[in-house]
Amino acid sequence: MNYLEFINKCLVELNYKQVNAFSELTKNDHKKLKNIINIVNTDVCGSDKWNFLIRKKEITLPANTGEIQNTIDGRIEAIIADGVKFEYYQDFERFFVNSQPQNTYSLFNDKILFPIFNKDKSLEVIYYTKNCAIDAQGEEKFLMENEDDSSLIPEPYVEPLIVYGACMKLKGNPEHVRFSYWYSMYKEALMNLRSRVSKSFDDSPSVKLYRQ
Repeated sequence: MNYLEFINKCLVELNYKQVNAFSELTKNDHKKLKNIINIVNTDVCGSDKWNFLIRKKEITLPANTGEIQNTIDGRIEAIIADGVKFEYYQDFERFFVNSQPQNTYSLFNDKILFPIFNKDKSLEVIYYTKNCAIDAQGEEKFLMENEDDSSLIPEPYVEPLIVYGACMKLKGNPEHVRFSYWYSMYKEALMNLRSRVSKSFDDSPSVKLYRQ
């Protein structure tokens, strides 16, 4: 489902007239809805460690330097070098005097900090992309802007999340006659996404009961 289709689905839920073309979205409510759809999409994408947002990138740490430009477009999950996973270490000042714990990295402004090695290191970075949308050519982007852009949230969860979430936010009034319905459908879709989107059974949410 693309951006224009999301908008028209929302317009139907809101009892507004649908549009035939993206260029017809000129009213104030149209502009608000376009913005709110992106807010809902980015909120959902940023709310958890979704496996559909996991990406991998190879970078090189030059010899005899302890920092490189942070070119990772998202949240770093893991950095691996020579088969060893480097753990995040919050005290970045230790890296400036090369007194950090072994096999750690840190972040400082727009830099990634590492121990200093005497030869180049090839690093594999696993991260969660900050992008939440994709265009018709398959290029990822942060927001949906064109009518044929779509969300990175997988089907069949994306439609109820975007449509009901956007209608709920646009009206913003719990007393609205359909607010409870939109809210319940949004919550159900989010719960289904969390419980079914995992690639591994071991990643699925579970409830454990313990005897006293």
